[in-house]
Amino acid sequence: MTDIDEIINKLEKELKDLSKYIYDNPEIGYEEYKSSKAHIDILKKHGFDVEENYLGIDTAFKATYDSGKEGATISYLAEYDALPGIGHGCGHNILGTTSTGAGIILSKIIDDMGGKVIVFGTPAEETSGAKVKMADENAFVDVDVAMIAHPSDKFEKSGKSLAMEAIQFKYKGKTAHAAASPHKGINALDAAINTFNNINALREHILPSSRIHGIIKNGGEAANIVPDLAIAQFYVRATTKTYLTELVEKVKNCARGASLAAGTEIEISNNEASYYNMVTNKHLSELFTKNLKETGVEKIYESRESFGSIDAGNVSQVCPTIHPTFDITGREVAAHTREFRDATLTDYAYENMKKTIKALAMTGKNIIEDKDTLDEIKKEFNNTKK
Repeated sequence: MTDIDEIINKLEKELKDLSKYIYDNPEIGYEEYKSSKAHIDILKKHGFDVEENYLGIDTAFKATYDSGKEGATISYLAEYDALPGIGHGCGHNILGTTSTGAGIILSKIIDDMGGKVIVFGTPAEETSGAKVKMADENAFVDVDVAMIAHPSDKFEKSGKSLAMEAIQFKYKGKTAHAAASPHKGINALDAAINTFNNINALREHILPSSRIHGIIKNGGEAANIVPDLAIAQFYVRATTKTYLTELVEKVKNCARGASLAAGTEIEISNNEASYYNMVTNKHLSELFTKNLKETGVEKIYESRESFGSIDAGNVSQVCPTIHPTFDITGREVAAHTREFRDATLTDYAYENMKKTIKALAMTGKNIIEDKDTLDEIKKEFNNTKK
């Protein structure tokens, strides 16, 4: 049994209790006061210096353990927000515990090796993710690598995600009686509907890997009143942030044309944070996969084709990052369900959590011990087209 195994076994009950506490106290994005405090308390207990309310975000934190010696800075990203209605249907109670656990384990073995460990508490992944603000405000500028492992129904290597921009169009028209004097009105709802029609025509001419989907948030008050206000919201997704920028401008032109045709005024804004595409660092991913196999995990799948978006993508644009998954169910179970939520409390999930924590900690240890490994990771990062 290695030192890491012994440390994990000693910490096992604390980590299970942390995951269960957060499961029992689900909090949605930017309201995770109990959850973030639970992480902060255990990290402080194990010698981390914690900056709370990090970057002005009430439920974010930056927990640092510094060996006091020169060496790489390894970071782990902890999520702990829940879903409305069903609680931790995405398993962030066990995800955050895995990252915090890995950070604590690595901190126990670096005093002689050198280096630094940082656990970032990153709220609101399900909505307007805090990692976006953290990346924009240089939280990762001195970080050598960032790692996070997401619960799933199988072990999968870190892969890709789509870049995403959330756009809101607000159309302002003029009310009138829809039967007696419709000619005196300017129909804002027409502009919103025409925007959808224009985008539907645009879809024929975009890359098949891209996605555009939206809703009408506000479309009028009564059928006999010409709507003077309509609001449409869209997610635009693409495989790279470069193509996303191009596609977003085309979508905006669809809305501008629709507004012009209807005679409305238009206001364009971002109603949520925009996510960049995930760029997996292959050297880092291969090292983690090797360590995961050494824990006894035999079946590790290649990453699946993803059409979703994650705020870890923004981190991957500024430092070498991986975002693999680990199995908590042993069979196919859809995420964002009560069944997946409850799977986070099983012995099967906890056993695989321990293996994942060990692999994350071992990966950090390898990087600190071998400068050549870190150099290869950074070389790939610098040469990867984002």
